[in-house]
Amino acid sequence: MHRVDRTRCKPTTVHTYSLIGYSQCVLPTIADVLALDTVRRGNPRVVAGADRLDTRVRWVHVGEVTDIAHLLRGGELVLTTGIALPDAPEKLADYVAELAAVGASGLIVELGRKFIRELPRCVINAAEEHGLPLITLARETPFVQITESVHARIIDIQLEELRASEQLHEVFTELSVEGASPAEVLSQVARLSGRPVLLENLAHQVLACETAGRDTGTLLASWETRSRAVAPEERTAYDSASGWLVTMVGARGQDWGRLILLCDGEPGPRDIVLAERAATTLALGRLLERHQESLERQAHGTIITGILTHAYADPDEAAARARAVGVPLTGRKLISVVLRLAEQSENLLDGQEQIARLGELADAAAAACRDARLPALVGALDQNRVGVLLPLPPRTFAEPALTSLADRLRVAFATPFVLAAGSVVESLRDVRRSFMEAEQVADVAVRQPDGRAFYRLPDLRLRGLLHLLRDDARLQTFAERELGSLLAHDAQRGGDLTRILRIYLDSGRNKAVAAQKAHLSRPAFYDRLRRLERILDTDLDDVESCLSLHVALLALESFRRDNPRT
Repeated sequence: MHRVDRTRCKPTTVHTYSLIGYSQCVLPTIADVLALDTVRRGNPRVVAGADRLDTRVRWVHVGEVTDIAHLLRGGELVLTTGIALPDAPEKLADYVAELAAVGASGLIVELGRKFIRELPRCVINAAEEHGLPLITLARETPFVQITESVHARIIDIQLEELRASEQLHEVFTELSVEGASPAEVLSQVARLSGRPVLLENLAHQVLACETAGRDTGTLLASWETRSRAVAPEERTAYDSASGWLVTMVGARGQDWGRLILLCDGEPGPRDIVLAERAATTLALGRLLERHQESLERQAHGTIITGILTHAYADPDEAAARARAVGVPLTGRKLISVVLRLAEQSENLLDGQEQIARLGELADAAAAACRDARLPALVGALDQNRVGVLLPLPPRTFAEPALTSLADRLRVAFATPFVLAAGSVVESLRDVRRSFMEAEQVADVAVRQPDGRAFYRLPDLRLRGLLHLLRDDARLQTFAERELGSLLAHDAQRGGDLTRILRIYLDSGRNKAVAAQKAHLSRPAFYDRLRRLERILDTDLDDVESCLSLHVALLALESFRRDNPRT
């Protein structure tokens, strides 16, 4: 696994791109210069450094003075007739050594003035010793023609790279402005690179995929196992074993996924820039995602979001903002409600249709609250949920109010939905907790609705909670930390120790019962437990360790259940 140096296309440590660095990877080589007609007319002959003709040429410099080295910056191809060079072999060797020391790309010497038929052996030996490509020209050649030809090519390359960089900038700026979906972003990456590209979360589950004409089944086969084997230490890295160019996706120090470009060989600088720019667009899109709503719904949604994110200096500011839109919050009991379309409805709608339908649900909920004379804040929480903050008079009970709201809403809104409520709280400081409860209940209830008017927190157990948190990068990171070594071991050896661990924990750590369920003798089962302890570096007799492992296994099941391809 390595990163790609933007200046020499070799593994190294790099952190940023620059336009110059981006261009240098495709600068002409010594071999390219020797292929130019203006050089070929001089009958060039490589007399040293023939194995380094792939050295890049940043510029061409003509110089006849002996102490030219201190005038160079590196990457220059030096042209000389040698007329001013010394006669002493040691001084000629020093001249070559100094050129190599400052990073000159090579040295071209025109024969006929200082050196008639060939260069002194001391010059050739010094060039070989220091790895400096050395070329002679047997015929007189106007150096100005060589410099013009090479410099024109360098400038053309830089202009071409500038146009390519500008194209990428325009494409991804437009995608960002338009709020493009991950699928649209990946489609552009595949179009520009001609290569398959995938977006996965931290649990190695594919969130979006653009195959670039490849077979989808083949591309995603055993994806989790293959992805776990590619673990770069840097944000952007190329893994030569898999042919994957991987870059992290996230913002504000919180990574939530990886963008993977499948390459046939080492990626070029444009591929690297393309992958990183796409990752930035995906991260920005997640940060700036907004939905089209009515002005009232936007205002209500902003207040709800401000309360949930503690954006206001104190609860009184939130109460004042709510009061300004006609919803009094002070002196009331507060109950948070989350509305979601039923799962079958969500599955039938594409992204834009679902957003539009949620907008209709929010408007219907606001109307139902007005009809029930229950002033409330109603706004979209995200692309799946509508939030309602319902302030109730002190002597009003929550259950009748929720039933009335649900009944009125079902009459006004034909599409099936679920209504979930959090705990009743007395202060705005506790509203966030109430909303989190309502969101958890809604996300579980939407999968297994049983026809209730509304749902409450007691309906949830641990599995439901982990299901609700399955897309949270923190939970994914926890599961990877607890089980990563075991999953990698099983993936590499085709083992079943993960299953053994699950059986052991599901059996309440009763080894005899677990061995029977695993259809193993007790000694064989105990041996597997010892192997598990070595791999996990933990004590399976420790209750807290087993609790952490059990939660991680349940989380892993929720990941895989919702992403069967992994």
